[in-house]
Order: sequence, then structure tokens, then C-alpha cells
Amino acid sequence: MYRAKVKELIQWKLSSTRLPLIILGARQVGKTWLIKEFGKTEYSKMVYVNFEDEIEMNNLFQDDLNPQRILSRLEAFSKTKITAHDTLIVFDEIQSAPRGLTSLKYFAENAPQYHIVALDSILGINLHSKASFPVGKVDFMNLYPLSFYEFLLALDETGLAQILKEKHWDMLPIFVSKFLEHLRYYFYTGGMPQVVDYFAKNRDWQQVRLIQSRILKAYENDFSKHAPPEIVLRLNMVWQNIPAQLSKENKKFVYGVMKEGARAKDFELAIQWLVDSGVLLKTYRISKPNLPLIAYQDLGAFKLFFNDVGLLGAKAGLDTKTVVTGNALFTEFKGAYTEQFVIQQLKAAELDYIGYWTNERSTAEVDFVIQNKSEIIPIEVKATENLQAKSFKIFCEKYEPQTAIRSSLSNYRAENWMTNVPLYIIGNYF
Repeated sequence: MYRAKVKELIQWKLSSTRLPLIILGARQVGKTWLIKEFGKTEYSKMVYVNFEDEIEMNNLFQDDLNPQRILSRLEAFSKTKITAHDTLIVFDEIQSAPRGLTSLKYFAENAPQYHIVALDSILGINLHSKASFPVGKVDFMNLYPLSFYEFLLALDETGLAQILKEKHWDMLPIFVSKFLEHLRYYFYTGGMPQVVDYFAKNRDWQQVRLIQSRILKAYENDFSKHAPPEIVLRLNMVWQNIPAQLSKENKKFVYGVMKEGARAKDFELAIQWLVDSGVLLKTYRISKPNLPLIAYQDLGAFKLFFNDVGLLGAKAGLDTKTVVTGNALFTEFKGAYTEQFVIQQLKAAELDYIGYWTNERSTAEVDFVIQNKSEIIPIEVKATENLQAKSFKIFCEKYEPQTAIRSSLSNYRAENWMTNVPLYIIGNYF
């Protein structure tokens, strides 16, 4: 299985200003697999410690944070001679080791020649709120579920993937039926590595759902295990309510849909915990499409999505038959799956900002407004071939963006005021 982040890891390895690296991402997105593959292919040796599994190593950092003492103990544990230039040191589930994160500061300052990667599930960062966090002493990398491009590679569709990578949009009409077929597959399987790997080998739809259900259950178990006890009940209420929120015509999160009389102050900590842990994606309304977009976000108006379209389908009970019955899949829940797919691809592309726009009276809305370097781009998402988009035109006429995108099932074409970008290329378009 190929992950595009390998290139970023190689750049980190070769950097003259390299710092210890923390890889962030929700559980089950493939952090451990990625770093082990990187260690096997790019280093002569790897010392790997999982602090959840290796309980005896949890006190590694307790006596002191002297890098040389820590390295000596790691050598004894792994029976491996650690040499700076060709040994990758991996601290997995570092949140389980007291002062583990703090130790990275001392490696950065006193032993910068060593190549150290720490893995954390984001929620672990929150658990260390009382610890000394190594601000400015670490590099960060975010990992998300497989993008559609990576999904194609996992299914050995290298030709289709190459078209996306090299942006050969002129070749899209030749392969449109194959792209749409695999897009339907992706809407059902999503991008969780374990799910994609199984599907690539077996094409068993029912088992795919069972694996996704196990991942959802693992997430829910994490809520009780790691979240502050006082927010667990509300956290579960938010989590269970996401499909209902996305099934609305207006997908703005409404507290009253969960519980009559529910208020923001009752649920904001639970929502933030879910977002910080990586299991939910959050986009804010922006009032004006000006740079930087973050300065114009409305903290009181937002949408919540799952981190993976396949998990959303499993949680919502999407029927297997939708995969093989034309394009009905794209219109389920008023196009919620299509918006979920798009935000998932945009997140994987790591744009500078992803929000959405409504006017003051909420009579017009654009699904996504992104900041890509110094450019602001509106994106209208259409699940079907019906391409009427009154709100999109209102936005474009009012603000005259240099680039405007409508993403749908229609073919790629550029018009005077906007470009129609097929859904299956949106993640590779920027």
C-alpha cells in the first residue's frame, strides 16, 4: 500500500534542520504501518517501542531526560546498537509514557543527530495538558485516511492514479466509466487502510462493513477510556448524531437536533475533543472571502463531518446495493456523502484553510471556500448531474473570485466564470 506521506518523511530525514517528528492522526489511519515501512526502506536499523504494549518501558523517561541514558536503555531493550545516521527510533503511543513528549525537547537540543519519530493519536496530546510540551522543538506531520488517489494505487489501478497525479485532464473522458466505478467503491469502503487492504484482496462488501463497524467501536471505546468523564455522555450524543445532522438540507450543526433545548456551552468541549482526536472534521462559516480566511470565520456556525466517508456509511447503515445501482449512492442523505468525500480529499491535500460561506440571511450558501496559498477558491459540490447552483452564482458575481470550482459527476470543462471539476479529481486538482 502506497502512502503519499512517504515523500514528506524522506524530506524530513534529509533536512539539515530536522527535529524530532510527531505524526498526528486518528487511530486506525495507518500511522504505525507508515512509519514501519519508512524505517524498513530508508534505514539500516529501526528501534521501535510501543508504550501501550511494552508496559515495562513506560518509565523510560521518569528518572531523567538525558538522551544518552535513554538511548542506552533503548539499546538494551531492542538489542540493537543505535547509530545516529542509519537508525530510526520510533516512540509509538507516546502519550502512554509519562514525560515522553517532554523528552523530545532534550533530543532536539542535546542530541539532534538522532532520527526520532513519535506517534500520537491527537487525543494523547490533550492528556498531556499538564506536561511540558516541546514547543518549537518538534516537527509535525498529519496523517489522514487514504485519499482517492491512494485508494486507486491500493487497487492496482496505477494508470488511473497516474492521470490524477500528472493532471492529464484531457484523458479523463476516455476513462470516465472506470473512474466513476471506483469512486462508488471508495464511497462505500472509504480510506481506512485496514478496510482498503481487505477490499483490495477480497472484494467482500459485507466484511468491509464488519471491519468498519469494529473501527467505529474502537473509537467509541476510546471515548470512555481517554475523554474526561464529565464530557463522555455529551461526546457520545454528538458522535451518534452526526448522520442526522448531515441528512438535513442545511448541514450546519444544530444543537437542538440532538436534544431539545441543547446549548452550545453544554457541548462545545465534547465537540472540540472529537475534532482534536481526529475522528470528526469541522468547517466554520466564513463571513467574507478575504485573506486570511481564518480571520473571517464565524465560531458560532460550523459543520461537522466524520473523518472517513466509509465510516459515515457504516454508521448510517448505507445499504450495499447502493454501490451497484447507478449513481444513487451520491444522492444519499441529500448529498451528504458527496460533501463528506470532498472535505476528506481537501483535508488530505492539506490546504491552508477549509470553510464554507453563507450570506447574512442564510439564503445563499457555498459548500466550501478554501484558501490555497494566496488564493481563495469557492467550491460548489453537486451530487448529481443537475448543475443548477444559484447560490454559487450569487457568490461569484458578488466577489468575482479568480478561480471558482463546481465539483460534480460531469466531465471536466472550463467556462468563463467557473471550472467543472469531476469529483474523482478534486483531491489532486490543487
